Amino acid sequence: MKLKKYTLSALVALFGGAAALSLSSCGEDASASAGGDFTAEQVSEALYTVLFADRKVYASKIVTRLAKEEKVIKAHEDWKEEKALLLPAQMFREGAETVDGMDKPFGFTYSLQSLWPLNMENAKKRTPAVMEGLEAVSTKGLDTYGKKWTGEEEINGQKYFVGVYPDTASAPACWTCHNDHENRKDEYPEFKKGDVMGGIVIRIPKA
Repeated sequence: MKLKKYTLSALVALFGGAAALSLSSCGEDASASAGGDFTAEQVSEALYTVLFADRKVYASKIVTRLAKEEKVIKAHEDWKEEKALLLPAQMFREGAETVDGMDKPFGFTYSLQSLWPLNMENAKKRTPAVMEGLEAVSTKGLDTYGKKWTGEEEINGQKYFVGVYPDTASAPACWTCHNDHENRKDEYPEFKKGDVMGGIVIRIPKA
């Protein structure tokens, strides 16, 4: 499936320079796409590049540095009441919900999902396709940037491209929160640096 009318310059303007780097590393030559169009998978790759970078920077340079190392402010699940930093997963969700309310190119959505959810509301959003993707990126040692699962699904009559990318424990703020959380179940794994904790799920509607 190709997304018409969007050129590389449009993607760079939308996602930042990371889009060009991501697209240039795709399996097919992005510049050779017919008419300058891009596949849903290429757009998803560009989105993931930005989401991956932003999530890693927030977890390591903001939460871990300020809350864990310098201890100048805490990070807390009840961040409003506690006047604290949002947890990394909460920051990600706030961004996703903001995007949902915007008039955006491609009509994409994204979310953070896991086989070991701490928020049971998130567990309700896992479709069969997402579960298959999470199983793929979580059980095959895909713990580095660039690994993925892709597929398709239909929701309420609309067909979507689905990309699931590994969400790794990149900073202490990530794995300590999950390992110590009161909602953690006994059968959940104890995470350490580099472990796949879940997946970044990106959906792009098909024409």
